[in-house]
Amino acid sequence: MNIYLYHLPTTGTISFGDFCIDTSLEKTRTSAPNIAEATQTRANLRAVLKENKRTQDSEKDYLRLIKVLDDYLPQLYGIMSSVASCTLSLRFEPVFSWRTTLSSQLLNTCPRVPLPSLHADLSFSLLTYGMALSNFARLTVNALGYYEHEPAISAIERHAKDEKLNFAVSLLCRASGVFAHLSESALIDWNDAGASGPRPPDLTTEVCAALSKMALADAQALAIRKLLSLSANESTISPGPPLPKSHPSTALLAKLHLECASLYISARSLALTPGKVRSTRNAASESGIGASGEVTGELIRHLTDEAAFHSALAHKWLGVDAGESGVATKGGEAVGFLAWSKRELEDLCGGIKGTLLRKDRMPGEDRRGKKERVTLELESVQVFLLHYKKMNDSLTFQPVPKQSDLQTRIPAGRLAVSPKPYEPPVSAFGFTTSSKAGSLTYAVKNSLNVDVPRQTASDTDSDSDSDNEVVQQLPTRREYTGAGSYF
Repeated sequence: MNIYLYHLPTTGTISFGDFCIDTSLEKTRTSAPNIAEATQTRANLRAVLKENKRTQDSEKDYLRLIKVLDDYLPQLYGIMSSVASCTLSLRFEPVFSWRTTLSSQLLNTCPRVPLPSLHADLSFSLLTYGMALSNFARLTVNALGYYEHEPAISAIERHAKDEKLNFAVSLLCRASGVFAHLSESALIDWNDAGASGPRPPDLTTEVCAALSKMALADAQALAIRKLLSLSANESTISPGPPLPKSHPSTALLAKLHLECASLYISARSLALTPGKVRSTRNAASESGIGASGEVTGELIRHLTDEAAFHSALAHKWLGVDAGESGVATKGGEAVGFLAWSKRELEDLCGGIKGTLLRKDRMPGEDRRGKKERVTLELESVQVFLLHYKKMNDSLTFQPVPKQSDLQTRIPAGRLAVSPKPYEPPVSAFGFTTSSKAGSLTYAVKNSLNVDVPRQTASDTDSDSDSDNEVVQQLPTRREYTGAGSYF
């Protein structure tokens, strides 16, 4: 299993107290401590990202980074909601500097880009959040190794590692949801706020949508591996046909791999979009954001290789499904699909090139991992192809269809996982723009377990109207029998 390794961005220092002014009517409110806490949590985020950059990949603590982001995002939402509700005002437009990592550069360096607006800091924080979730899933999977191919592994140990695979799937589904929220909501809000100026490809809706699809495809690939865990272990000693009884449906496996390939192809097309837009390229070259406004070639190569790999596996299982169907007329179809898969895997194995060397990666590590995975699948395909070809040449005598004919017999893909929608956290302070009345009101409601009236846009227009609404909800006090009755 090959999950893309993100090179996490870093950010510069900033103090919210330099530009946030308390404009609330009640000066006794604790705005100053809230602003100081937001500054502190952001400083913690910067320190963890700096430490992550200097640490070897196998020793990086992505869980700590995720927890730090979980602490910082409510603070940032609190700042933004307070500005929106006019309890805080900005002395000047803040400028946040972040180092881009997905932009294609002439000298393979990551420039630090200054971006104005609180929305810019929120967008880069969410981007980092999704990257950290994906890298954590990658680290979890790499620690497992190819356990399903170990003949001496016990059932208890295999089940335990299957659960870790499920955990990695959940992390990738969360990452997909974060990237989707960034593409469909956060970046749209940034545009609606009237922000102008060029942005790096990292913060375009197309690239973030591509990252969402890639994370979902990675999650589906892990789900397929989990589905094959038991049968792969049983086939270790005697690979090839006949399939063990525990083997899942070969037609289902083909559809799952077809969907994986489709997701990777869609992600690749979206990731290439910024580089194809002429205006983006010109703006990037003028502002120094990127050499061409394109995403790094390493990401494009990864998406290309993964799409080709899962397409080959889909053809493999379509061939096995035809061969195991027991229908004599499908003997030639089985040979055709498996021969097609064999050619694709051979081309992929010979065409894999080492990714660009980076400081946090051993030279050739990904190249060896990809080649080993493709080689294992190629050996499996050759075993099936030899068996079904021998049967077709000696028993069924069916013609082998051409590749154009086989393409018409490929079914639609099937999705087995779905992204987990990202729900922005409740603001640590201030008022929210969501259906909840605000962090303070929400806390009172939870602690007292009573209904608290929700604040809407119309409620903020007049304090007297909201006060009357609350008074009207209180029951009239009765102190004696017959009170309120007039004779």
